[in-house]
Formats: sequence, structure tokens, C-alpha cells
Amino acid sequence: MKPSLQLRLSQQLALTPQLQQSIKLLQLSTLELNQEIERILLENPMLEREGGDEESDGPVPVEAGEASVATAGEEYRIESSASSSSGDEDFESPGVTDMPDNIGEAYDSVSDDDIGEAAEWRTEGASRNGGGDDDDSDFQEFQAAATSLRDHLLGQVALMPLVDRDRALVQLIIEALDDDGLLLQDLEELLPLIPAEWEVELDELNIALHQVQNLDPAGIGARNLQECLLLQIRALPESATREHAMLIADGNLELLAARDFARLKRRLGCNDDALRAAQELICHLNPRPGAQFAPMETRYVIPDVVVRKQRSGWTVSLNPEAMPRLRIHRVYADILQQNRGVSSSLSGQLQEAKWLIKNVQQRFDTILRVSQAIVERQRQFFDHGEVAMRPLTLREIAEELELHESTVSRVTTQKYMASPRGVFELKYFFGSHVSTDTGGACSATAIRALIRQLVAAEDGKKPLSDARIAELLGQQGIVVARRTIAKYRESLNIPPVSQRKSI
Repeated sequence: MKPSLQLRLSQQLALTPQLQQSIKLLQLSTLELNQEIERILLENPMLEREGGDEESDGPVPVEAGEASVATAGEEYRIESSASSSSGDEDFESPGVTDMPDNIGEAYDSVSDDDIGEAAEWRTEGASRNGGGDDDDSDFQEFQAAATSLRDHLLGQVALMPLVDRDRALVQLIIEALDDDGLLLQDLEELLPLIPAEWEVELDELNIALHQVQNLDPAGIGARNLQECLLLQIRALPESATREHAMLIADGNLELLAARDFARLKRRLGCNDDALRAAQELICHLNPRPGAQFAPMETRYVIPDVVVRKQRSGWTVSLNPEAMPRLRIHRVYADILQQNRGVSSSLSGQLQEAKWLIKNVQQRFDTILRVSQAIVERQRQFFDHGEVAMRPLTLREIAEELELHESTVSRVTTQKYMASPRGVFELKYFFGSHVSTDTGGACSATAIRALIRQLVAAEDGKKPLSDARIAELLGQQGIVVARRTIAKYRESLNIPPVSQRKSI
């Protein structure tokens, strides 16, 4: 082996900080984007939200048309595409200096594998909001505290005429209930939790359990589904339907689940109308009586684009509520202009602020272009609904817009579109396809919609089997295997034919 010098030529994509930031912002959702901006606002004094000293924890509304960026001595203005008329134009920011012109092209050529560790960015403090004043009030402090199941039951126990010993046993059983209000532990398992000097026997625990089962809501303290239904039925006024429902719940639930109505009528000695009424009563019972007291977290979606119907057709525009209004801090920019070369850190932060403003606009411009292409391909969906959805892949959109497929994937993830037909994630419009007799293709979403329509219109006494549904779709020119129908039916939460049979 001899030491030698070799000269090689190779091409390599360098992930510069601005390119990394552009890729990161592109794949963030609206909520994550605002959290990231809030973090950068705390770290970079050269950047501020447009609108003065107003604090904001979420998306700040912007005026439709444009968002301005001002610095000392010069005016930077970023034009935002508000309609589909300018969606195909490349984004430019003439006022921002020293900015790479090919950021959009660069991240279009970056795939998920190319990012690697270089695309990892700090996320410390991303969950913090932009407010720092002690006088700021948290909205959650004003929310009324929801009553828990435990508090609801203990409030009733406090009104019961019980001695301290019995009250303690009732409270012990209440503490053992799960979130659904059911007692999944055996009473024998609760005995070791009671002080030995109390000398509590199993019969006393059964009495305490009976007292819990008499509390509101009905069904609390049940040890299984059958007991839960029986407790709720016993709480109803006496009637023939109540008696039939009790007989079904007490040992005949398997026949009801199997839709064996003939055997049920023989055991109950009733006709179709009586059995139908008892079945409807049982279906309206709650197998999880305590779930209504469980805390529920409501999550809201802020659409990134809005689709509207106009005379010229369907148009796409960015949602102003989702676009943050950012600008350069004028005071710090004045200081930097008057003292050039004094603070290199401020110069770097000014450049970073310009990068962020352009990258944010580049993000929304790319989202708008992809959304326009989707709406153009799926016009029939917006006109006629799911049955008119056409098959679409990420590659088709990527080739049409001359973007990388991974870029389209990032754009369509956790980005939402508001339309007259509802709010949809952009990925909703992509899906597999099934061949037709004419040599074309039918979207899987359209096939699911057709299956839903066929099941909704079927005769309850003779529901359609998967093979029959495949046959009906074949008559419409859509070739679908029975196993594919079963898979689509399960994805729609439609039970099999044996469970859809009615009286």
C-alpha cells in the first residue's frame, strides 16, 4: 500500500440552515407552526408579530391580500396569494436581500432519507406562548370544573342516612369503580383493603354494592354487561316491553347479538312488534354509564385553505386566520442601521428573521399550489360528493407541479381544506384505485361511498352479503373482489350481513 492523492468530482446537497428551516416549517401543522414561531419570537428580538404589543397564543388573523414586513430605511412587502389566479407563479420577495433564490427548488429535491439528523431542530419551549406578563389570564382558569363520577356519587352518598361504617364501605366500592362506572374487581379482592379491626364480612360488602347500584346514573356498580343492562331496565317503569327486555338481557343476549329472532320469539312468547320494541329499548341503554362524566378534550382544526364555489368554478384561497403576521422589529433595525458593524449577533438575527418570513410565505405558497392542483383534479367530488372521487396519487401532483414527491407528502400531512362539503385533510383526496370494465379506474373512496349507499338502501330482512355487493358493483362496471368489499365494509364500521338483519 502506497500513500497517494486522488481527485474526485461528486455532487452533494448541502442542507443549509435556511433550507433546514424551510423543510421543517413545511411539514408542521398550523398549531405546530405557531408554536415554533412563538419560540423563535422569544429568542430573536429582531422579529415581532405585526400589530404592536398584542400577545397571541394561536393563529393571528391577517388582512386578506398581503402581509407587510417593515425595517428602518426600507420597506419589505410579501405578497400572499389570496386566490387561485396566481397559484402557479413562483414566490419572490424582492425586498429581502441576501436570500437564496432557490430555496423552494432545493427542498423540492430533498427526500425524507436525505434529511437525516441535519433536519433535527430544537423544540425547547415550543409549547410556551408568547405572553410574559403576570397579568395575563389563562382561559382554562375560567372554565367550570367538570364534575367527576366519583364526586357525583359521593354527593349522593352524603345525603343517605348511613352510619360511618356503612358509609366507608360504600365509599370504598365507589373508589374501586373504573371510568365507565363498572366494578371489575371481585368483592373478595376488596376485603384486604379494609382494616382488620372492622371485621367486615363479604355480605356487608354485597349490601354496600347494592346501595351503590341504586345511585344515579342507573347501571353504576355493575360487574358485567348483563348486570349493567338489567340495572337500567329495572329502573324503568313497568310495561310489557320492559319485561321482554329483561328476559332478553337475563340470558338471551347471545341470541340477540346473533340476530336469531325466531328463537327469541319462541322463548319470549311474543310477536314481531313486541320483540322489535324490546330490541329498540335495549339498544338505547348505555353499557358505559360512567363515561358521561369522563373529561373530554375538544380539538379544533384550523383549515389552511378555503374552497369556494364561484361562477367561474371552484376557487382556492389561503385562510387568513391561519397565516401569522410577522415583521422586523423597527427599533432594533434602527439601532442596527445606525451602528453598522457594532453587533454581529444582531446582524445574524436580522438575517434569520428575514429567512423565517420568507420561509413562512414559501410554506403557504406551496400549500396553495398543491391545494389548487388537488381541487382541479377532484372537481367532480366537490360537485357530486364521494361517489365522484377520482383516484389520485402523490406522484401525479408532484409531476404536475414539478415538486418532489416527499414535498407533496409533507404539504398534505396535517394540512386541512375547508369546503362546502366539510373540512378534509389534504391526504383525504389521495387513494388507491380499482379497475373498471372500460379500462378506467375508480377511487377506493368512491367505492366506499357506493357500499354505504347500497347498505343504507338494503332490505333489513334480507341484507346484502359481500358477494352480492360485489355483484351489484360489477353491474356498474366496477370489478371488486368479495374480500376487498369486506375490507372496505369493515373500514366503514358496517357490521357483517348476519348482524344487519332486522325483524
